[in-house]
Amino acid sequence: MSFTSESAVIRHPYRWVVLILSWAAFTMTAVDRSTWGPASVAVGEHLGVSLAGLGVFATGYYIGYVISNAAGGVLTDWLGARNVIACSLFFAGGFMILFGQANSMAVGIAFQAAVGVFAGCDYSAGVKLISQWFPAKDRGLAMGIFMTATSLGTVIANSVVPRLIVASGWQTSYHVFGAASMVVAVLCFFLLRNTNPAGATTPTSETKSRAVPNLRPLAGNRDLWLLGLAGFGGLWGTYGFITWSNALMTKGVHISPIQAGTVVSIFGIAAIAAKPAIGLLSDLMGGRRKMLTVIVLACFVVALLVFGTRDSLTGFLWVAPFLGVTAYIYSPLMVALVPRLSGLGLAGSAAGVTNAFWQLGSTIVPVVLGAVFQATHSFFWAFATLAAGPLLGALLMLGVREGAPAKVPTAPAETVAR
Repeated sequence: MSFTSESAVIRHPYRWVVLILSWAAFTMTAVDRSTWGPASVAVGEHLGVSLAGLGVFATGYYIGYVISNAAGGVLTDWLGARNVIACSLFFAGGFMILFGQANSMAVGIAFQAAVGVFAGCDYSAGVKLISQWFPAKDRGLAMGIFMTATSLGTVIANSVVPRLIVASGWQTSYHVFGAASMVVAVLCFFLLRNTNPAGATTPTSETKSRAVPNLRPLAGNRDLWLLGLAGFGGLWGTYGFITWSNALMTKGVHISPIQAGTVVSIFGIAAIAAKPAIGLLSDLMGGRRKMLTVIVLACFVVALLVFGTRDSLTGFLWVAPFLGVTAYIYSPLMVALVPRLSGLGLAGSAAGVTNAFWQLGSTIVPVVLGAVFQATHSFFWAFATLAAGPLLGALLMLGVREGAPAKVPTAPAETVAR
């Protein structure tokens, strides 16, 4: 029985090609996901769907997305990251194009759910590839660059989609981004390599005999469970802000929707440069990321509470960049911790399962926050509710044992041959 070791991963120049392609794939699915926000009203008018009914489309997407995060990680460890990232992105792009042809609410929801099912797989595949090609001491910067995709996708969609709608209709945005996704998928299939020839020893898609990974070591991994709960708390704050901040600012403080949109844009842009920077800092600290994550989450709590005490556009604009940085930079640190806690052999499965759990925070918080604001009519207490998530995350991270990387059998006896 052989073991996957962190020391087996050695620097190779091709690692940058792997990172760029993994990042491009993740960026495209982030763009595909973010297209719905600026296009939703136009889609509703075309399909005859009420404003309230538009939420069903987003729900359909995220149900598929959460499921595929968990399943995609297992498929990554089983079938190889290259195959998963290329095939999932190709089909996600295809269903984006089909959604652009939808002529009824039922068909549109089905296609949105299908996009979500395939879009959730490339995250775990990207984490697996980066773990295979970047040594642990370099992985913070790589994960930071990789995770800029989520912020950049939001910026791209909100910059391009409104203009495409004005120029040629909402369908064009889905056709353009769907086709671009399929092109990137083809590039990934032909250019990505699972095997690091400089010394990685984990099974690859070129392996003739492959087995379904044994997930029992993950189920009993206390540190991964704590990381999953901490990430749930972090995304509670991040996506709660993204979902509700515009409405809270306009209804609670009575600034205009355009002004609120400017605040949220600054919030998102601030994170793009900050993610690689925090990853590089963690590398310079010798790859120790636990305490840095605790500090970032604690700063996120403070930033949310300070934002909740502002009562003017000027106040929001001053706090937004700091809030945007703290709301996002814990994610590359947590992602870089996943392969260290799980071992490289199960890095894909661990990334998929933990991210599926993290995403539950973004699914639950909109309902809770709406109930709190309706009951209290308090801008501050709404943000105090958001701050509870990262506060819990910081406390749970204190219990994570970063320690030495786990060793996971690459071909355990309990696995089932395909």
